[in-house]
Amino acid sequence: MRFSVPHYARHALSLKGRLMLGLVATWLVVMALLLAFGWRTGDALLETSSNTHLRYEAGLIADDLTHQVQSRLGALERLGAELDDEHGAGEATVQDQLHRNGALLEWFDWLVVMGADGRLAAMWPEKTDSLGADLSFRDYFRQVRDFRQPYVSEPFVSFMSDIPMVMFTVPRLDAQGHFLGVIGGAIRLNGDRLFRRLDRLRLGERGYASVMSVGGTYLYHPEDDQVLRTMPEDELSDARSLALLGWEGEAREPLADHGIGYRAYRQIWPANWIVSVTLPRDQVMAPLAGWARRLGWWFVPVACLLLPMIGWVLWLTLRPLMRLERQIEQVGRGLRNRVTLKTRMHELQQVAETFNRVEVERSQALISLQQRQAFLDATLASSPVGMFVTDTAGNMTYMNPVLVELTGFTLADDAKREWAAYVHPDDRDTLMELWHYRMASGESLKQQFRYCRLGGETLWLEVHAGPVANGGEALGFVGTVKDITARREEEALRQWEAEHDPLTGLLNRRGFERRLEEALADWRKTGTPSSLILFDLDHFKPINDEGGHALGDEMLKRIAQVIAWEVRGSDHVARQGGDEFAVLLPSCTPQHAEKIARTLVDAVGSVDVQHEGRTYRVTLSLGLTSFREGDQRIAAVIERADAASYRAKREGRNRAVICHGASD
Repeated sequence: MRFSVPHYARHALSLKGRLMLGLVATWLVVMALLLAFGWRTGDALLETSSNTHLRYEAGLIADDLTHQVQSRLGALERLGAELDDEHGAGEATVQDQLHRNGALLEWFDWLVVMGADGRLAAMWPEKTDSLGADLSFRDYFRQVRDFRQPYVSEPFVSFMSDIPMVMFTVPRLDAQGHFLGVIGGAIRLNGDRLFRRLDRLRLGERGYASVMSVGGTYLYHPEDDQVLRTMPEDELSDARSLALLGWEGEAREPLADHGIGYRAYRQIWPANWIVSVTLPRDQVMAPLAGWARRLGWWFVPVACLLLPMIGWVLWLTLRPLMRLERQIEQVGRGLRNRVTLKTRMHELQQVAETFNRVEVERSQALISLQQRQAFLDATLASSPVGMFVTDTAGNMTYMNPVLVELTGFTLADDAKREWAAYVHPDDRDTLMELWHYRMASGESLKQQFRYCRLGGETLWLEVHAGPVANGGEALGFVGTVKDITARREEEALRQWEAEHDPLTGLLNRRGFERRLEEALADWRKTGTPSSLILFDLDHFKPINDEGGHALGDEMLKRIAQVIAWEVRGSDHVARQGGDEFAVLLPSCTPQHAEKIARTLVDAVGSVDVQHEGRTYRVTLSLGLTSFREGDQRIAAVIERADAASYRAKREGRNRAVICHGASD
């Protein structure tokens, strides 16, 4: 079944269409490469500029926060010096000192003084119900007590106000360096005293800055619900983990909203804080993406202008080639003898000249081929032998008239198509398997088989086929078929005559011994039991002497018929010469063989012939033996049966003697 190709598909598959598609594809690939290169270059430049910007902003924030932390710690140290100048000052004096330094509330939300035992001694603004509270469990008290150095605490929730804050603390020491207590300034994290610069920071729509402690807890974040949140280890990126260990630098890492962003980290060493400034990557890439979209809108009208121009240029270029195609088609249809192309394209002129030369050579070769084909057809048709040609798959492509007639068909096409179905069923599978194997392997084929000719006659045919090749490439097979029916019949007759007695039709000595050898081989291989009977005729000589050889031959033929009736169809009966006979009983137990032997004695004894009013009869002296362990040759078996036959003759004739054991 053939399918028609649509017009647009044929146009697309033409040379012009393919060139057009190739140019468009090349243009698209170049544009895609340029866009990809521009995008990668822009991405790298934007990343570099973003890291520079983030580095600058993070440095400014870190420097500012470092200055603020140092200033606050310095103010607390000065406050501690003032308190220590009041030798023996009581609690009221400390409270008054805090009150006189109330200006520090511009930097702190509370000022506190703790004794050496960690109890709250004074605070401003004053909150009397909190005085005496034990703060020795706080990390900032233990840290200052143990190391006698200023310390900024981890964020915590105040028991006085339930709001998040950090504590700036410095130690109080006497002249001998003994620890007297701690002075601290508390700052609320949700206020605007420390991180007001971060609130004013502008990093686009979604850029932001944050501050974390070395413990991973947010001190500042543009989202209030993140303050005091400690980041779990599974959310820490590699860069952020390094920053918590003291690293400073820039990195690209995943953001909480599953995007990608650029971050810069800086350390605030006096407070053990880390500043991070973040820019989402899509925000950074937004200008580049806008440029790509604008370029894409320009791409469409440019493509609409270029495609017609490319098509027109291709049409002008391919006009000579289309003229050449039309002329070649006319040569193929016989409307002209050669192509004549006028063009400045040297390559097309060479193609036209080459085509004209090839066309002349093709015409000459075609004429020569037609002549050879006519000669070959005449030769094959006149051949007295059946001949055929096949392809490489073994399919018949040619039969000469002799072979068609031999198959019984009248039409060659029917014979080529149906011949295999008329091979004799017993030979068909073997022949076809060998046929296809030899065709596939390229080997010669010679085989004899029976063929049921259309009409009912069975023939013996001999096929002989050989491969045909050209330069090592197989083209097919050519073969002959001969009718060998008469020869096979002659061979079968000669083989039968070589192994059979012409008078009785029984096996002769040669044919019988071959079958005895086969039975002995089965016995030795599989243990199949067989028995052998040998006998000669008693009182046969008077028949020949008185009645002549014709009467003796008649008696022998009757005896042969009787023996054939009494034995099984699988048994072998032989006339070994004169009046000597033998019977081979394959696959027969000794007990059954003994019954057959006695039946033969009785049956032969009832046979008679008449001559000149006188009746003649014979009897048997029969010996029977079976195959035994150790039998290697048939001579030993024959010798035992022959010895048993002689015993029967000595014991009075007309009897069967069975050789049972080695002593018999």
